[in-house]
Amino acid sequence: MGEIVVDLGLENVRDRILFEAGHREEADIRQRTVKAVVDTGAAMLVLPEDLVVDLGLRTDRAVTVSHADNRREERPVAEALSVRIGDRSMTTDCIVGRPESEPLIGQIVLERLDLIADCAAQTLTTRPESPDRPLLKIL
Repeated sequence: MGEIVVDLGLENVRDRILFEAGHREEADIRQRTVKAVVDTGAAMLVLPEDLVVDLGLRTDRAVTVSHADNRREERPVAEALSVRIGDRSMTTDCIVGRPESEPLIGQIVLERLDLIADCAAQTLTTRPESPDRPLLKIL
């Protein structure tokens, strides 16, 4: 089994709102596409600090993160980020990782976009019973 790497589209939601309100040009919306690793053991999206700064995202709080080697550290959380994988998108927050660290896609993004990690094939797939849009359970 190998790692799953996908193209991840990122956009500053505040920039998009300012554009839609007529206060910014569309060309001024900060957005990037990066390669990101799907980490089924992670909960949240993690983006490197330099990318968060480049996108102009605001940090609004901190969380304690636990690493695979059981180290714990406090990391900032950035808000108002739109993410896109394939034809599915959502708005979310992200943990701010160390500069130039690898972007990681966690379970929250996978669940909300209803994407299934196929580690053997090294791909993300849509749920067969709902290939055109996320199928989310509410109980």
